[in-house]
Amino acid sequence: QERVEESGGGSVQTGGSLTLSCAASGFTSSNPCMGWYRRRLGQEREWIATSYHDGNVISSESLNNRFFASRTNGQNTLVLQMIALRPDDTAMYYCAAGGRGAVCPGSVYNIWGQGTQVTVSS
Repeated sequence: QERVEESGGGSVQTGGSLTLSCAASGFTSSNPCMGWYRRRLGQEREWIATSYHDGNVISSESLNNRFFASRTNGQNTLVLQMIALRPDDTAMYYCAAGGRGAVCPGSVYNIWGQGTQVTVSS
């Protein structure tokens, strides 16, 4: 059974750091596309990063100076390191997976995790 599970959320103060981890399992494709998104209260879901089957990662230009996604080639764990956190980073962070991992548009994700809450206090 296909499954995605996030971990590592929590509460930090402004300027702090957190690392989120996402594990995908049960996929027919050995290395599916994987991605991180977030949803802030009252806002649309926001894309953070996408990882391809070979471990290559692309990320949002507005966040990639503070948020760093990485995936070891051949593994289905996508890590998101977040530094210099700000109160407006407070959100539910979601991981998703799907597809075969070579082409990864947003529509490829068919399995989503439950999300992990990140709260940044001032």
